[in-house]
Amino acid sequence: MQRITERSASAEHVGEHVVLGIVTVSDRASQGTYEDEGGPAILSFFEEAIKSPWTAHYRCVPDEQEAVEAALIELSDEEGCSVVVTTGGTGPAVRDITPEATETVCDRMMPGFGEQMRSISLAFVPTAILSRQVGGLRGSSLIFNLPGRPKAIRETIDEIWRAVPYCVDLMGGPYMDMNEDVCDAFRPKSARR
Repeated sequence: MQRITERSASAEHVGEHVVLGIVTVSDRASQGTYEDEGGPAILSFFEEAIKSPWTAHYRCVPDEQEAVEAALIELSDEEGCSVVVTTGGTGPAVRDITPEATETVCDRMMPGFGEQMRSISLAFVPTAILSRQVGGLRGSSLIFNLPGRPKAIRETIDEIWRAVPYCVDLMGGPYMDMNEDVCDAFRPKSARR
């Protein structure tokens, strides 16, 4: 399943157009027997938090490593996404293979993403230690895994996204302007516009 969502710039922004990717990893959602809730939760965050103009490419794939890898590669290499965010498939179940697929396609890993997401989630549920979320870089794309439930997604993405715009800057990507009331992204003073 594929979709594209676009958002024009807000009235007051200094950012550039950014291309984003969302990958929902779910057997049931990809077969249409379950309505995806994770992808829309991520999209909702983008709509609330990002002031720059953006385009989001959405994919919903089954819990199969080759399918996840193909979606991540397509969004990074062909669609030119600066950030690709996954939801689902990060637990200890046999078919939870999203971290392995992410690690396979990434050139370099960013361990701080998984560490921070687990730390955030532990404030809410003790089972956060069962999560195997990872983050990494593929070319000029940042890829990281979020939990599968909308509540957990928002608890996590609202915090970790604070580091994402500057990471994209450091990778030579577009300057992403944020709505500070939703996500007060950190940049050193020398990197602000």
